[in-house]
Amino acid sequence: MENYYSKKTSYSSSSQKSSLSFATPCVSNLMLSKKNLNLNNKKMGLQHSAFKTPNKTPLHLKQVSLSSKKKTPLGGLLNDRYIPNRMGSNMEASYHLLRSISQKENQNANNTSNTTINSESNTNANSNDNTGNQIDNIKRKLIIDTCNGIQEKSKILQIHSKPEPGAEYVDNMKSLYTTAKETKKVTQRVIPSTPERILDAPEFRDDYYLNLIDWSSNNFLAVALNREVYLWKAPGGEISQLMSMDDSASSDQTGYITSTAWIGNKGPILAIGNSNSIVELWDVNRQTRIRNMKSHTSRVGCLSWNQHVLTSGSRTGEIHHHDVRVKNHHVSSLKAHDQEVCGLKWSADGRHLASGGNDNLVAVWDNNMSHESTPLHAFREHKAAVKAVSWCPWQSNILATGGGTTDGKIRIWNVYNGSILQTQDVKSQISCILWSKEHRELISSHGFQMNQLTVWRYQDMTKVCDLMGHTNRVLMMAMSPDSDMVVSAGADETLRLWRCFGLNDKQKKARETLKLEHKKSASCTSLSRCIR
Repeated sequence: MENYYSKKTSYSSSSQKSSLSFATPCVSNLMLSKKNLNLNNKKMGLQHSAFKTPNKTPLHLKQVSLSSKKKTPLGGLLNDRYIPNRMGSNMEASYHLLRSISQKENQNANNTSNTTINSESNTNANSNDNTGNQIDNIKRKLIIDTCNGIQEKSKILQIHSKPEPGAEYVDNMKSLYTTAKETKKVTQRVIPSTPERILDAPEFRDDYYLNLIDWSSNNFLAVALNREVYLWKAPGGEISQLMSMDDSASSDQTGYITSTAWIGNKGPILAIGNSNSIVELWDVNRQTRIRNMKSHTSRVGCLSWNQHVLTSGSRTGEIHHHDVRVKNHHVSSLKAHDQEVCGLKWSADGRHLASGGNDNLVAVWDNNMSHESTPLHAFREHKAAVKAVSWCPWQSNILATGGGTTDGKIRIWNVYNGSILQTQDVKSQISCILWSKEHRELISSHGFQMNQLTVWRYQDMTKVCDLMGHTNRVLMMAMSPDSDMVVSAGADETLRLWRCFGLNDKQKKARETLKLEHKKSASCTSLSRCIR
């Protein structure tokens, strides 16, 4: 150390000597160096001021900056920063659920504030654990619900799977922000409340047990007025008389017509029953009577066709089958009713026959033509006479029946197992029931006390509308061949035509195509040539 300090002092002394020895010649050099330093500092200051950021851009630099700016290409990326898309997240729903859980827990804590301190400590610990578990469950459910409806047990890579519709699925956003129920716009058809046409029917017989009108497939409406039968042609409204019981000398002068029934799609054949227990067959085109058939011993109140077989019901309660192609027309008889048969109808497929009588009985038969046949079902639930019997056109095993004044109920039956599907209490006499295949509805006519027509929706039997107009009870109805209109005959001696099953243009085109196909497949032979 001593050597180090000695060396240092010696070096400093020697340097002082040298500086003193050269002091005079270096003064001018020092002055020049100072001037040079000042000039250099000024230059550096100017350069530093040139690179200093000004508060405002100078005008001479604005043009340069605008011209030198490069446009970003349309397909290029404007920013490299990642911005997450939160469109699929339900933040409001999660906040609402978490807040509702906390509010429930606060209410539970306030309700249990009167308990002891020890119990409070235990319950608080348990509640904290429960709330923690509930919050975890809620978070897990929110994650599942917000991921486009992915189920908890679904596949991992199935990202865009749709939620399964069901009662368990609840849209939380809809429950939050939907104040009113969403109503689907249902286009309801308008049913005119007034009849399209009213026809006078003088001397129309006021008898509940008779069937005096029927509408053919050729658009002819047959109406029986006491001892005469008239035809009304629907398109032009032409009226003509077909027959009269006064023309035959053998007929009883006190007799009257009791029933009418068209053969269907096999030709212009009309069956007419009268009080003299005779059934007549008439060819409408030739205006001639083809045949007389007598097998009953009392008036024939109802008729129904099944291909070439005509079935008739009489006041004695007997039902006869007539094969109109053979000489001995009476092929079989059915016996189940004790009183007059007032309702008779074959099903559309021809497999079953339904009969209703004044003994409150509804019998269902098969198409067996033997004399020893027994009914498949015997329904005795009605408490009055059953005249209204009608088969469903699109489901052959469904039967609709209606009772009289003391019963006043419409019952829908399944003839395969004999069970009741629907029962509707209308509190009025039911005289007739018809089905609408296009609208899946049925219409019923009523007597005492309502005197109206009612349209029902099948299968729930909700009332669609009431058609008022008759001043006395409605006794019978018939449907047009296009199923658009219904004619009702009342004891007020009027016929009223109602357009209650009208179709739109699309439905009409579909029905016309079906008719053309049916005409091509149907045979052109007329049944009138086979009747003897």
